[in-house]
Amino acid sequence: MRIGIVGAGAVGSVVGGLLARGGHDITLIDPWPEHISKIQRDGLIIETPRETHVTHPNAIHICDLPQIHKPFEAAFIAVKSYDTIWATALMLNYVAHPDGFFVDFQNGINDERMSSVAGKERSLGCVITIGVGCYEPGKAIRTDSYSLGFKVGEHDGSNTARAQRIAECLTCVAPAEVTTDLWGNRWSKLMVNCMANALAGLSGYGTAEVRTIPEITRLAIQLGAETARVALGLGHDLHPVAGVSPYRIIDAAEGRKVEEVLKALRNAGSGGGEGVPSLGQDVRKKRRTEIAYLNGHVSETGRQLGIPTPFNDRIVAIVEDLGIGFECDPAHLVPLQEMLS
Repeated sequence: MRIGIVGAGAVGSVVGGLLARGGHDITLIDPWPEHISKIQRDGLIIETPRETHVTHPNAIHICDLPQIHKPFEAAFIAVKSYDTIWATALMLNYVAHPDGFFVDFQNGINDERMSSVAGKERSLGCVITIGVGCYEPGKAIRTDSYSLGFKVGEHDGSNTARAQRIAECLTCVAPAEVTTDLWGNRWSKLMVNCMANALAGLSGYGTAEVRTIPEITRLAIQLGAETARVALGLGHDLHPVAGVSPYRIIDAAEGRKVEEVLKALRNAGSGGGEGVPSLGQDVRKKRRTEIAYLNGHVSETGRQLGIPTPFNDRIVAIVEDLGIGFECDPAHLVPLQEMLS
């Protein structure tokens, strides 16, 4: 399959590299010149928990996109949430008409943002559950050992040939399936992000530590429960988070069976490897975070529904007050920990 991937960061590089290794015609499109030059010259190293591959996707700087003359069958939008609109618009003239389509490959709830540019009839979503990282040019890593990597879905819940085709392609990367509940899975993944990303970014901890250090995991439970209440308020069905029912997370946030949930999340943390959530990677790289599109989206939607989200509100305020370029420090979490007492 011929696919253009906009955004050759951690997700785009791991997915693109392993798809290319599986025989697909992949082009990575990104503004990071050192990364693109390294891939063009030496290939793209993909390191997984079990093995390392040198892969050879096509790679072009974003300024060279006009050199593409053969249209893509699909465009994967794998940029940060705040870049969704322009990245989708950028690809409109490079995806085949009328059968080409766009796939949202992002954290957050960006599907409607993407489809507002690409058109609903040309838009699918993909919920990503693998852990990835990219810290140097020409190399990306997969950090987890989860059994399911991707859930591909149509906005209207239909099970289509194109969704099945994308899921089949993605098995080159990790096990994948078609979901008829994109929105429930999106909000369930948002729970994962809201329970880990900002906590990791503020503290400097990795995914496993956020799920295994009790005083941090108790904060994660509150953040996750608020996200679940908002999702349920929207009428979505929710799916297990790190193997734990969202309803159990709500119970724990309200003081019921807390130790059971702490233990379950701790056990789940052992499958996450040494990975760092994307927002934590952003903080370490001194760049803008997606806080407004993760915990901030929960806060904003909660306000619209009249559902309180005090922990998400507070963590958004902390990250925004610190701005861009702050140093990770567990002390940043003290205001949140004081809310537990």
